[in-house]
Amino acid sequence: MDTGTVLLAFGLTFLAGLSTVVGCVFAFFAKTTNTKFLSASLGFSAGVMLYISFVELLAEANEHLSQHVGEARGELYTVLSFFAGVAIIAVIDKLIPSFENPHELHKVEEISKVEKIKTQNGLHRMGVFTALAIAIHNFPEGLVTFTATLADPALGISIAIAIAIHNIPEGIAVAVPIYYATGSRKKAFLFSFLAGIAEPIGALLGFFLFLHIFNDMILGIMFASVAGIMVFISLDELLPAAERYGEHHLCIYGLILGMVVMAASLLLLG
Repeated sequence: MDTGTVLLAFGLTFLAGLSTVVGCVFAFFAKTTNTKFLSASLGFSAGVMLYISFVELLAEANEHLSQHVGEARGELYTVLSFFAGVAIIAVIDKLIPSFENPHELHKVEEISKVEKIKTQNGLHRMGVFTALAIAIHNFPEGLVTFTATLADPALGISIAIAIAIHNIPEGIAVAVPIYYATGSRKKAFLFSFLAGIAEPIGALLGFFLFLHIFNDMILGIMFASVAGIMVFISLDELLPAAERYGEHHLCIYGLILGMVVMAASLLLLG
């Protein structure tokens, strides 16, 4: 692997992850949530992810796997790896309680409606579960950005932008329950930072795991799995959140625009 590409992959993953801090800043310094902007932006992010997954990553995965095991088995392994990615992120999502789940929808206005938690045990439990939810949920997203950049830097940049957009409202979702639990803005900022830093940690672990066994087989499985993860994130998190934040048509316009921009960038840079 080229050292420059690896460094770029880590840099993009770090920047995409730290967009959660931007969301936290919005939560404390914006008076209202710009729901129309968030709806269109989340739709745009979903459009980028879906287009990349179905048009680029699955094709890349099939090509690498076919070179390693033959065309017929390559197609089979691509499909199995895709649905394995879907299953992994679905199980992670299912295991995390909805209130502690950092992908559950929240708004800036909720900051002024701090819930009263009666016991210290309740405060501690919420903090622990939220920290765990942050780490688990963002870990595969770091691997998504890192893997895509290794395959194609231009593709990695597009995915990093999409995940960064997705992480802004996630930062709001992290800041709100942490502030509910502790009453501390410093802790809310800290946990938002930890939410983002989990992504480059995921990329770092993926790098060390696959450093010595990086071949067409591993690369193909990773691409197809990453496609499955991104499709699930788009359909289960981004589009439903976009719908709830604003108007239906803004979400769809953002989705289509994301696909158009992604298609144009692949044509121009391909």
